[in-house]
Amino acid sequence: MSRENLLGQTVAGYTLRQLVGEGGTAVVYRAETTTGETVAFKVLREKLRRDKTAIARFLREAQFGQQVLHPNVVATIATGEDNELRYLVIEWARGELLEGYARRLAPLPPDEVAAIVTQIASAVQAAHQAGIIHRDLKPENIMYDPVTRQAKLLDFGIAAAADMSKDDRLTRAGFFVGTLMYVAPEALSGELVTPAADQYSLATIAYFLLTGRHPYTPGSPRELFTQLLSQPPIPLNKARDNLTFPELVQGTVMRALSRRPEDRFDSVTSFANALSTALAIPHAPGKGLAARVRRLFSS
Repeated sequence: MSRENLLGQTVAGYTLRQLVGEGGTAVVYRAETTTGETVAFKVLREKLRRDKTAIARFLREAQFGQQVLHPNVVATIATGEDNELRYLVIEWARGELLEGYARRLAPLPPDEVAAIVTQIASAVQAAHQAGIIHRDLKPENIMYDPVTRQAKLLDFGIAAAADMSKDDRLTRAGFFVGTLMYVAPEALSGELVTPAADQYSLATIAYFLLTGRHPYTPGSPRELFTQLLSQPPIPLNKARDNLTFPELVQGTVMRALSRRPEDRFDSVTSFANALSTALAIPHAPGKGLAARVRRLFSS
């Protein structure tokens, strides 16, 4: 079957009703079960159905998704193959991808950022306790319902077992996996990373939600790669001219963005808890404006 003729088709008992997303390796549909339940139906692209690495990653996503059972992780329901079509059935999560929501509305209110970061940290910690490192934390991999403020982590497609040997890896040495804007510096060599890499990525998400900016100046992939390897991230309070946070907030985020993994918090939940505490401290709205006025008169 080609992607074009899957709409309206019934595959393994699931009727595909709507195309909702496309990536480099898979296509996602909104589907219905025989009992009328709505699910997400993920299909490996036709061109990759005989690619051993792509198939292994697809199966690993299903395996890891079934291992991490948590209210803030999109549940994996089933996986299989039907007429050479490899599929993955996952929970239909309400809301939208956090990426689009944040791009429209960031900077988000501090309490909303705290709620999102705390939920995702709890989900990631559950993965870490199961011996799994996500390796691709980013707003595009988080479903968010702004009405309930519920966030759910998805896509374990490039996750890795913390005790995985080099021979078991699906990435060649010298090549990194993940999304460059959110990847930890130590991952750029392509070597196996620790849970601290997920903490770095979550801190980058927090930075983006708080400011609508990223810790490094946008540029070409080569320029960004060089920045990640050689430059410190932009301090949170310099992300935007009109936005200032208490030093405790800035210090918390920047510690989790430390270049050396050992300088970060001891766990992803420790970072989230520290950030939630810092963001709960009342912050006078006019502080940023007053600081800018003082700078103008002192220059």
